[in-house]
Amino acid sequence: MIRPLAVFDIDGVLADVRHRLPHLEQRHKDWDAFFAAAPDDPPLAAGVALAIESAKDCEVVYVTGRPERCREDTLQWFARHGLPPGRLSMRSGRDRRPARLAKPELLRRLAAGRVVAVVVDDDPEVCEAYEQAGYPVIRAEWMTGPAALREAQEEEGRT
Repeated sequence: MIRPLAVFDIDGVLADVRHRLPHLEQRHKDWDAFFAAAPDDPPLAAGVALAIESAKDCEVVYVTGRPERCREDTLQWFARHGLPPGRLSMRSGRDRRPARLAKPELLRRLAAGRVVAVVVDDDPEVCEAYEQAGYPVIRAEWMTGPAALREAQEEEGRT
């Protein structure tokens, strides 16, 4: 039997990125430093617990705005923090579209022909796009979203 998908974003849902935001709050954003610091993200307990619980009934997959070059660090972070194994869909390094456009497209490709039980994301605009596409959404509100993170997701298409 094919299990439904439980889809999780990473930054702001599973990983606490607040320690990396100073790289984006300066005049010249340092994207390399921002992503290089990702392996040091503390886990967000609520998101990790939800992913582990979801794995009981669903296949857990991950859709993130992180660029493909972060794949290995991201997979190692998952293993280090006990997240369920699952397919990881990331944007190409050249994709600078707003997250509200890029992430639903990544999910459509990943979920083709599959039932999606839930999508968990922290970006309100991404959540709205998922809902408009007909996906059931849990809005992750357990990490406060500073303005720099919203700008990176929706205006600069970087995470």
